[in-house]
Amino acid sequence: MTQITRRGVLAGAVGVGSLALLGSQWPRLNGTDIPGRHDDSLSIAILGTNQDAEARQSLVKAFNTHHPDIPVRLQAIQGADWADFFAKILTMVAAGTPPDVCVVATEGAQLFAERLAEPLDEYLARDVGQVQDYFNDVHPSLIEAFMYKGSLYQMPIDFNAANIYFNAEAMNRAGIEYPRDDWSHDDFLGVARQMKQANASDFVPFYWTNRLWGGIVPWLYINDTSFLTEQKSPGGEWLWDRFYPGHVGTFSGGFLWERSNATDPKVAESFEFVRALVQEGLGTSPAQGGGNELVGQFSGGSIGMTPAGGFWVQGLAEAGLKPDDYDVGYFPKWRSQRHQFGAAGYAILKTSKRKDEAWEWVKFCTSLEGMQLAFPAPTTTPTRRSMCNEAFYSEKGPKHWKVFYDTLERFPCAPIPAPPQQAAVETALIKNVLGAVTGSAAALPAALARLDEDLTRALEV
Repeated sequence: MTQITRRGVLAGAVGVGSLALLGSQWPRLNGTDIPGRHDDSLSIAILGTNQDAEARQSLVKAFNTHHPDIPVRLQAIQGADWADFFAKILTMVAAGTPPDVCVVATEGAQLFAERLAEPLDEYLARDVGQVQDYFNDVHPSLIEAFMYKGSLYQMPIDFNAANIYFNAEAMNRAGIEYPRDDWSHDDFLGVARQMKQANASDFVPFYWTNRLWGGIVPWLYINDTSFLTEQKSPGGEWLWDRFYPGHVGTFSGGFLWERSNATDPKVAESFEFVRALVQEGLGTSPAQGGGNELVGQFSGGSIGMTPAGGFWVQGLAEAGLKPDDYDVGYFPKWRSQRHQFGAAGYAILKTSKRKDEAWEWVKFCTSLEGMQLAFPAPTTTPTRRSMCNEAFYSEKGPKHWKVFYDTLERFPCAPIPAPPQQAAVETALIKNVLGAVTGSAAALPAALARLDEDLTRALEV
């Protein structure tokens, strides 16, 4: 399955309530725009091109071996990012031409749970024996990320934690060894300075981009804070009792991000750390934009470190890097060493008239057979720990490839903050991060005050 990355930046408010606004942003959809509208196939919407849909035909063929009575039609919907994709799905729903099943990433999980998706609770209770193997193989943190107010809406198939990639050549020039697993943010600062001193003037020790995944959030998480308040919803015991009996009381009915936390002193502390990195020339300015050139710059040796997940292994291999040319480690420790992640899975739309057939598709795609077909190469990190093995990373993965899944096993982990108003929330964050980390230290309190105001407005939508 072609990896759907988080490099696209979500922008604009997305929600059923904002459908009236979408007409000015996206072409209006009608019946002739939706291929196969009148056939009886199970419609699966993916973010991608027709070529991406064609690449998934082996998955469809295998599914039909088990379910020859359920024809499947993959519907590729092109979009610049997840926000674009979600907006088009919402428009299709409003037009009365929705898909039956839709790929949804963490960015849209609560939006879909709140307004569009069918809970999986009754299906799981009915087919415990058929799905037990999946839960035995998947870390509970990934499941909790798709719980919402006590119900489960998706069974994630892939994820990526924000780890640190190291350029081996840059480390060797600076005489730096692979860091301890519990290295600190001060250790990180020392490594960045050593790299800066040992390399050319145009070398960047730490490359980061202004986005939700891998932007400012990892620095907030390791400092035991976030830009939104975080609470846990009650409920979910039905799932934890049945599938994770050893974790009853540890996990919840899902995350709730309902208020701004931008005025927390620890938020200011984290922003100041990143601001100082930028000012000292140790980190890129987010004004430099996205990561489209990142693979080339990293493979060319002009970048020392960058946050990325398992999705990058295949890309670096295709860029010509050998496993010894780079490595990967954990994000450093501050007050905590909590890591962020993003994940994705299939959601069944509540408007579907083929929910039972859609559930069969979800079950197959989360089976070992289905996931092995979906992820034949390390373009992402499969949620099944048994798949994250030496064979999967053979001849491509870095020495410490176990970091990708062990991040979940060894550290507290949580999804990126993504409430139902996530698109508007991320827009507010991105807008204000730029001013906060490129201005002076004296200007930082005012920048965070503006962030607090913008987040409060976004959460009221």
